[in-house]
Amino acid sequence: MSTTVIDTVRTALRSVLHWKPLMPRPRRGGAAALALLPLTERVPAMAAPCRMHPSVYAIEAAVIDWARRTGLRADPGVGFHRMAGRAFAEFDAAAAALFAQWLTWLFHLDDELDEGPCSLEIFQGMLQGSVSHPLEAAFADLWRVTSARMSDQWRGRFAMNLRRQHDACRTEADNRAAGRMPTLEEYPALRRGTVGPYLYDLVEPCLRVEVPAWMHETEPWQELVNACSDVTAWCNDVASRPKERGDVHNFVVLAMRQLGLGEREAGSWVLDRIARRCQDMHEAARRLPLDELAPKAARDVSKVACAYLAAPRAHLDWLLESTRYA
Repeated sequence: MSTTVIDTVRTALRSVLHWKPLMPRPRRGGAAALALLPLTERVPAMAAPCRMHPSVYAIEAAVIDWARRTGLRADPGVGFHRMAGRAFAEFDAAAAALFAQWLTWLFHLDDELDEGPCSLEIFQGMLQGSVSHPLEAAFADLWRVTSARMSDQWRGRFAMNLRRQHDACRTEADNRAAGRMPTLEEYPALRRGTVGPYLYDLVEPCLRVEVPAWMHETEPWQELVNACSDVTAWCNDVASRPKERGDVHNFVVLAMRQLGLGEREAGSWVLDRIARRCQDMHEAARRLPLDELAPKAARDVSKVACAYLAAPRAHLDWLLESTRYA
């Protein structure tokens, strides 16, 4: 692979740190999300708002239409289309719309498991192709579109990560039943499971590419995905803490209870770790073995990595404006 091509894809990875910002919409999200604003001064990659996809309203319409067809809600104020529109601002509208549909489904699943009558057995139903529950039917519809062009290896990885979410949700349920809280050391791995680890698999079909299987096994790739997952999950913990009404499965709550910190101090403790994981994420991206790939494969890997690198600021912008945690 030529040095010119390697330099090109590495430049693409760095470019997500230097978006020219658009004026953000007025903030109307939950007040707790404002505690995340110090990250914009501490983390260079989160300093400026993400660009918004020029077809954001078409993306919104596609999500609303899909949700109505599958029996789910698509509250415009929650704005999953805007999160996807930022994370996929440089790609086509179809990629952003598909990812926004998956986000809509994932957060419905999360709400049903936390607050509704939905049981953990729904995971088995989805893996077996059941459509008796609206979440199962919506999953089947998304799966048909998403998996069509993907390899058996990709499908197997997605199924494994769906089971990882099931296992993590089961652990949380067992903790609640036993009145047990995870330790600060246990929590990051548990949270990577409950956040939906297959979300990171979905970037590939949304962009109509597939990262080589051996790349997924490399330490830099795994660190890139894990750090991105930690950053977005822990930011979500900060923003959602008031809504969760004292649930111990929250990094801020755990820091308060296990370190004896006040709420503000615990929030700062979590922000320190978020900033550190942002640094880990970008260092991992720089260490990707792109020179071992053919030019097209290197470009494909770069596209997926760019979407990961854009995700934390896209998620932050969404938390600041979404009504989900208001």
